[in-house]
Amino acid sequence: MKQGQVEKLFEWLDETSTIVSEDMNVTYLEGLAEALDVLFNEKPFDDLDKRLQTKLTNRLTKVNKEEFEKEEVRKAVQLTILKGMKGATQQQHLITPDSVAMFMGYLASKLFEGKEELKLFDLASGSANLLTSVMNQLEMPLRAYASEVDPTLIQLAVANANLQKNNIEFFHQDSLRPFLIEPVDFVLADLPVGYYPDDVQASRYELKAEEGHSYAHHLFIEQGLNYTEEGGYLMFIVPNFLFDSDQSKALNAYLREHAHIVGMLQLSDSLFKDEKHGKSILILQKKGQETKPPKQALLVKLPSFKNPEAMADILAQMNQWFDEYKATQ
Repeated sequence: MKQGQVEKLFEWLDETSTIVSEDMNVTYLEGLAEALDVLFNEKPFDDLDKRLQTKLTNRLTKVNKEEFEKEEVRKAVQLTILKGMKGATQQQHLITPDSVAMFMGYLASKLFEGKEELKLFDLASGSANLLTSVMNQLEMPLRAYASEVDPTLIQLAVANANLQKNNIEFFHQDSLRPFLIEPVDFVLADLPVGYYPDDVQASRYELKAEEGHSYAHHLFIEQGLNYTEEGGYLMFIVPNFLFDSDQSKALNAYLREHAHIVGMLQLSDSLFKDEKHGKSILILQKKGQETKPPKQALLVKLPSFKNPEAMADILAQMNQWFDEYKATQ
């Protein structure tokens, strides 16, 4: 990946998104979704104002989408989305930090090393930065699925995946409602944290609250296990307080029955403005007839990603752990 290429595409997307948002009187993120579609299709849509069509046609002469690698596209799109989110007021307009997304790709490559084909599903895909980052690091053939309820984010996700030439089937729906897909090998998500407002839908889950609203992040974990094959893995970004909340007793009991806890990796405090907002990466395996829990779960507090020596030391220890874990499975 060349940083100059990332900057070149970012500048094109930024300027084009601004033109679209000003001409159509829409938000910057909505303008970005339109700009991405224009770049992918290599022409503006016919339903746009003729004056805007001319501007966009002129913009297309300044860029060639084929000159950018997948990761250059992903990074440029991510930077443009981050700029747009600075002006967005909706809390769900968040993006998984790039260093975390890349690290989860590394973990996935270790879990599925040697697998000939992989089916994966992101339950809360947002703009698809996490999913495409993981996909770009996996070398086997992939079949990917993703769900997102927010209309702007799913429009960005589809355009983002198209430009990266990543084949993903998207579901625009509430991720805690049923899906028409078979169970997959790998479920991942940066879990939305908070209460789930639909008590009727929540009542269909074992992890529903006994009274009041249920925790969305608990229900997402159960939903993930619903769509994971026996022996398959799940990887979630979760709040550090996951197992210390008022509803955690039920979560602990549920996980003991349905899953093996493979690992819990606490992310560096430097990633968060306030330590109470700190998060971890939770790795689970869905129980099956032939599955076995690890002799010892992978429990790590990660150093700052900006500290290469400390990270190299941790990665060496983790590589050894994965070798031992794989040997027992």
